[in-house]
Amino acid sequence: MVVRLEGGVCAPQGFKVAVGSCGYKRSGEPDLCLLAAEERCAAAGTFTGNAFKAAPVLVTMRNIADGYLEAVVVNAGNANAWTGERGMRDAEAMAAVAARELGIRPEDVAVASTGVIGRYLEMERIERGIVEAAGKLDAGRSAEAARAIMTTDTRPKEVALDCGGFRVGGMAKGAGMIKPDMATMLAFLTTDARVEPDVLARALRGAVEESFNRITIDGCTSTNDMVLCMAGGASGHRPSEDELRACLLEVCSELARAIVLDGEGATRFVTVKVSGAADAHEAKLAAMAVAESPLVKAAVFGGDPNWGRVVQAVGAAVRDVDPRGVSVDICGIRVAEKGAPVEVVEDLAAAVSGKDVALEVSLGRGEAEVEVWTCDLSYDYVRINAEYHT
Repeated sequence: MVVRLEGGVCAPQGFKVAVGSCGYKRSGEPDLCLLAAEERCAAAGTFTGNAFKAAPVLVTMRNIADGYLEAVVVNAGNANAWTGERGMRDAEAMAAVAARELGIRPEDVAVASTGVIGRYLEMERIERGIVEAAGKLDAGRSAEAARAIMTTDTRPKEVALDCGGFRVGGMAKGAGMIKPDMATMLAFLTTDARVEPDVLARALRGAVEESFNRITIDGCTSTNDMVLCMAGGASGHRPSEDELRACLLEVCSELARAIVLDGEGATRFVTVKVSGAADAHEAKLAAMAVAESPLVKAAVFGGDPNWGRVVQAVGAAVRDVDPRGVSVDICGIRVAEKGAPVEVVEDLAAAVSGKDVALEVSLGRGEAEVEVWTCDLSYDYVRINAEYHT
């Protein structure tokens, strides 16, 4: 039986965190996090599909290639993306400073950054933050760590579960520039399960695909996205790959939903389900087309049950679908089928005015189905992103 725990990434045995201040946040709050395992341990990651991978992503991909890590250092406020060779040197320096302070190898340190693209790190400030964090590592600081990695987030996101013999904990940040592609904004998972790197990698990929890779806020895949998981083995329990994947999926799903709920300017949580597809790829293609449509999202924000925007999005994504097999439901109410509208007696406007809105489409030509999560598009999303850089 799965039991919810307190403690986020520190709920599993063998992990500590601490935060430091580099001065990137105008509030003066901590903006750097250091996560450390008791010893070098199995690790896996998934990373952004964006062609312009940020320097910390490239450094971390290199360092995790052997399947092991011992620490992760994360800064918020500066993405260290599109910063050329200097950016690579700075990301490597972050790993080196963290390694020096922890007494470990730089190759065993992952690096993550989030914030504004196209600005160089100020390494004196970053080093000061790392040194500060390294001096106060503790298993009771997970909430501080989850808050330190926030940018436009309005609240920290962390979860931990006891999965029967082993634990999994996680924290994530993200509220905008959200359309994961083999990764997500930034998410860090820990487990005290005893597991080999290849098993951990497969389990993590499966969990990410069914959670983070099925959310979208604005259809924008970041240059800095990554999900990392470290498995320390302190519990001594060796779960099967399916057991591990199931627990990782539950943690990832909760974090993914939390990101959508905290979407920039979001007022409604939207579930888009596409069924009756020829295969899973087609189902996801159609579902993402609806979830990413600014017209659909704006209609949801306005409480407008404009299902015409839903069928437009599906038809644009799946060009050979026959309208005679398609049906559309909004919040459980059938509104269209067989290429024609359905007479509705229920109050559709009231149905889409709640905090949770469900859009369901059946393509009527197969057995595959996919569910994705998104949010509405509000005035505040435009305001937040218009003012983000300045």
